[in-house]
Amino acid sequence: MGFFRHPFVVKRRRDGTFDVVVEPRLRDHLQHLFSELDELLAEAPDDPVMRRLQPPAYLDDGEREAAYRLLAGEELRTSRRVAMERSLAALDGGTLSEDELWALLQSFNALRLVLGTRLDVSEDPRDLVDLDPDDPDAPVVAAYEQLGFLQYVVLAALDR
Repeated sequence: MGFFRHPFVVKRRRDGTFDVVVEPRLRDHLQHLFSELDELLAEAPDDPVMRRLQPPAYLDDGEREAAYRLLAGEELRTSRRVAMERSLAALDGGTLSEDELWALLQSFNALRLVLGTRLDVSEDPRDLVDLDPDDPDAPVVAAYEQLGFLQYVVLAALDR
């Protein structure tokens, strides 16, 4: 009898660092998703799909909102891009610090927020469960769900 091998494993070491193993196909897929998100952050920060990553600070005051975006918008995008760079390095596996693992979690969350926005995910989980496998959004739904599982794996490792 063989053992089922998970495509993504995170284990805490005694010294507080984490061993991370990422199956090559999953790593390639995540690298592709990270590069797409990085491109959106760099070239299309006002794309509607990005609204969950950059929610408005001042809903009723357009002038204050514009000032906030001018002051904080670039800093927020830069911090997300730095976290994704760290995450890309983390996908190569090996031993990660807790900070590196948190950056990976942050990047998974950012991807999931963007995909959820694209899919117009609501509070009703049936929206995704009842999806026809031939639906053009099926691969996006699969990535969204997979990212939720990856977040769970990271959080479980951090909680131990």
